[in-house]
Amino acid sequence: MKDLQNRLVLTATVEREEDLRYTPAGIPVVEMWVRHQSRQTAGGFERDVACEIQAVLIGEDARRHAGKLAGNTVTLTGFLSQRSLRNPRLVLNIEYVEFVKG
Repeated sequence: MKDLQNRLVLTATVEREEDLRYTPAGIPVVEMWVRHQSRQTAGGFERDVACEIQAVLIGEDARRHAGKLAGNTVTLTGFLSQRSLRNPRLVLNIEYVEFVKG
């Protein structure tokens, strides 16, 4: 199972950012919702695509970026997982945030 890939790179606008919170173990967490819009080619046909994804930033990056994300366009790199054992909704777990200039 070590060779299986789960990697997502997405440029999106942070539509909503929750306040910084801490897990019971004291780990900083910021949850957000990001919106992506672009024109993509699939099967030789171009189409407009849009999606909104819930994302979570954990650890020191959460503390460093808290309160600075909403309204910005960012490129996020991370992996997908279900929200919890009981909630199968997909969440982007952010490993790297890069602010897009312009």
